Amino acid sequence: MAIDTNYAENNFLQVWKDALDEKGFKLKILFSALLLAAALITLTNFLNFVEARQGVALNDPILNCVKPINLTWFIFLLIYSGLLVGTFELSHNPKRLIIALQAYAAVIFTRIVAMRLLPFEAPGGMIPLADPFVQFFGPAKLLTKDLFFSGHTATLFLLFLAVKNKFIKIYLLISAVLVAVSVLLQHVHYSIDVFAAPFFTYCCYRIISDINKEQSN
Repeated sequence: MAIDTNYAENNFLQVWKDALDEKGFKLKILFSALLLAAALITLTNFLNFVEARQGVALNDPILNCVKPINLTWFIFLLIYSGLLVGTFELSHNPKRLIIALQAYAAVIFTRIVAMRLLPFEAPGGMIPLADPFVQFFGPAKLLTKDLFFSGHTATLFLLFLAVKNKFIKIYLLISAVLVAVSVLLQHVHYSIDVFAAPFFTYCCYRIISDINKEQSN
């Protein structure tokens, strides 16, 4: 077992050494990290604007069929476990990690544009999705209008697209589907928010992948 662990560690370090030795890679990973940081900061500020503005409430036939159920812990268990296994897998493939970081930033900026164009009010009967980990360190502002399109669903679906390991891909896809269903059952999102998430996420991932492919040629 010790030999396997040492081999895995050495292989991990070698993969990163080879990547960092490639021309332009250091600049790429720095750019990707800064781009994602800028996207997250912009989103945080934008959501304050979204929460304060008046939106439109939708009549959602799917939500009308179910009473809201509090699945907060289940949702975040899937999200955090997906983030852990997905990030761990991507950390062993630097080039895929860069694509994932850039694609996630693209997803965030796309969500900002979408929410700017589509001002929705919170679904009726919503049980706010309070992050248990964040709440542990103190009360945090609950967001109710961070709607179109579902960021939770998009995050797990993006990880599904980005990772290479077959078993992790299956786990992430199942988690994305379960989270999509759960946020609907909790009335955190309208059904259109959830159904649109994979489409926009795939488009962002495909565009970023093609850009990086062209740059590497």
